Amino acid sequence: MRRVSLLLRRGGRCIDSRGRRSLLPRTRMSSRSRLQSAPPRTPWPDPVMFGLMLLVALAVYWPALRGEFIWDDDAHVTRVDLRSLGGLWRIWFEPGATQQFYPLLHSAFWMEHKLWGDAPIGYHLVNVGLHAGAATLFAMLLRRLAVPGAWLAGILFLVHPVCVESVAWISEQKNTLSLVLYLVAAHAYLRFEGKRSPGIYALATAVFVLALLTKTVTASLPAALLVVGWWRHGRLEWRRDVAPLLPWFVAGAVSGLFTAHFERVLIGAEGADFALEWADRLVLAGRVFWFYAGKLLWPGELMFFYPRWTIDAGLWWQWLFLAAGIALLGGLAWWARRARGPLAVALLFGGSLFPVLGFFNVYPFLFSYVADHFQYLASLSVFALAGAGLSRLEMTARWAAVVALSLVLGVLSWRQAGMYRDPFTLYETTLERNPACWMAHTNLGIALVESGRADLALAHHEEALRLRPEYAKGEHNYGKALNHLGRFAEAVAPLRRAVALKPDFASAHNELGAALMSTGRTEEGVLHLETAVSLSRDFGMAHWNLGLALALSERVKEALPHFEAAVRLMPGDVDVRLELSLALASESRYAEAIVQLEKALELRPDSVAAHQQLALVLRDLGRAAEAEAHEREAVRLERSGGR
Repeated sequence: MRRVSLLLRRGGRCIDSRGRRSLLPRTRMSSRSRLQSAPPRTPWPDPVMFGLMLLVALAVYWPALRGEFIWDDDAHVTRVDLRSLGGLWRIWFEPGATQQFYPLLHSAFWMEHKLWGDAPIGYHLVNVGLHAGAATLFAMLLRRLAVPGAWLAGILFLVHPVCVESVAWISEQKNTLSLVLYLVAAHAYLRFEGKRSPGIYALATAVFVLALLTKTVTASLPAALLVVGWWRHGRLEWRRDVAPLLPWFVAGAVSGLFTAHFERVLIGAEGADFALEWADRLVLAGRVFWFYAGKLLWPGELMFFYPRWTIDAGLWWQWLFLAAGIALLGGLAWWARRARGPLAVALLFGGSLFPVLGFFNVYPFLFSYVADHFQYLASLSVFALAGAGLSRLEMTARWAAVVALSLVLGVLSWRQAGMYRDPFTLYETTLERNPACWMAHTNLGIALVESGRADLALAHHEEALRLRPEYAKGEHNYGKALNHLGRFAEAVAPLRRAVALKPDFASAHNELGAALMSTGRTEEGVLHLETAVSLSRDFGMAHWNLGLALALSERVKEALPHFEAAVRLMPGDVDVRLELSLALASESRYAEAIVQLEKALELRPDSVAAHQQLALVLRDLGRAAEAEAHEREAVRLERSGGR
């Protein structure tokens, strides 16, 4: 006879036969509903369940595994100046060395680059594995809390399309890795609650700090644990529930303030685009809350960039979102006398979203107030409620619903993952769904320039400037595309506007300097290139351009340090090494010039220019036989189409 865990009433609490509290209402229940509320068991051990989760995740995210780097992936993965041991030191101890101060995340990327370099598939596999791990840990956490439908909730989280952005976008490893650490810390803390062991508490605290060092949104964990404690016990006690979490609240607050400062100062989340009054921020918070809830319930028309709403607290209807949210919380608070679970879910959802509700400035608010990856963590509470709800169905109906939902959501996620195949697919799809998205036009234009199709990029940069005029980066991108087409005289005007709008814009100074240099205004070009280098010491292209400008001005000694810096920052660029070798040879530093030319030939054996330059240097040293060999090779390569 099958054993069934029946719900019993003990001391005013709803407890199953093994002493675990239930998410279900504390009302009189029939034997049938008691059967349905029993927490499900899994027929396989947890490692096997993880393996199954991983297989499903690989199937769902298969299109993304072949995906390329997109948008800001290069700032996380491919930065040359951070790949050494010195770079690892900078990641941890030099705020500003990375795009955001998430040292554990960037250390993970540092390690991954040692393993598979610039091959995107390695990073994609890690992200998919972390997502499967998070889904497994989430289900195990719900099981620990005796929430019915734990594995059902985990499966829904695994295959839901809203999660695709966090998994298919390499940069969002900050989401997947931080969530794994968040859930491990939660498991450890709940174990500490049962044993009160200082060692377990120290472990939980250490993992929580690691989560903060991966992404600050995990600062919501101590508040989430208090909500869980209230749901389990019906009230909070200072010594049991609150006091142990005080250090966590302090750590989370410090981390959050630090990140908010970085968003404002280093990333640029300030200015007119972020100047919302507090009334506007309240209106925005209500709308954001319902947007994310709606996308979980109906994941249609998902986009990489959503339209940016016009927020105006003076419009009465915009307050309806906040009013509806307050009404929902009020109704759930009243219902909490019978069942605390729904209110706990709402508090967990809203609390986890708090950092992105609009009360703090984050850079993506520049182009949209919402993004799918913002609710990766917060969505867990809704999936927990969905799993508990599905578990109340009869067995046949339950599994029919789960299979149908999983298939539909999985197919939608599979299709959504294909959007991340490459930058062109991503931004073209975004423009199909959001034609007025200036950021998508901007990024598509940049991708076209980088792929050698600058002529096609011009139209997108012009449209981006039409949609968002007086924007420094837009003017810069337009000028840069003109530079790539060799239309240097035309590039000067937009690049001048860019530096006028944003005087500390290093890349704009670099492009303007290059354009001026190419139109014969070398002296003025040098001034802008020197400004670019002073603004960004690790800007390899600016060092190279400044070296060229100085060399053309017959200031070779001054040019040499900049060529050397360019080689250090762009070690795989053959042309930079050729320029450095010319400068070294002109200063009679032949041995060093030969080293650079030999390295250039290692990188590009079919380089005609490298063979020719090496032949000249060798002749100057009286090594005629070696010089002739390189001259013959240069001729052979030239005839066969060498570069």
